[in-house]
Amino acid sequence: MSDSNSPTVEFLEAYGEAWNDHDADRIMAAMADDCIFETGGGETAWGDRHEGAAAVRARVEQVWGEIPDVSFDDARHFISGDRGCSEWILRGTRTDGTAVEVAGCDLFTFRDGKILVKSSYLKNRR
Repeated sequence: MSDSNSPTVEFLEAYGEAWNDHDADRIMAAMADDCIFETGGGETAWGDRHEGAAAVRARVEQVWGEIPDVSFDDARHFISGDRGCSEWILRGTRTDGTAVEVAGCDLFTFRDGKILVKSSYLKNRR
């Protein structure tokens, strides 16, 4: 991950690799202590909101519990100032055996070289 205060595409690539490696320590090292993770679904317009490192880490680990083999493939990233985006295809198998394949993206807000806000968006497959 980047040590500078300016995030890079390489920073987002490493962050995505940490998700695919199911490495919560590396994921959380990229995130601010007061980070926010807004999921791709939930009861509110922005999905379910998880605030603070402990809550975000718990949600990250919950994703792997729901889709143990989840991966984020074919990723593309860009950065503009204190904002960034990662586009990907989520693939995996839910614990009930249902296959998942859906396009999505994360919109990021950065502060001091770390992820402050991660907002996830998913295509709605029928």
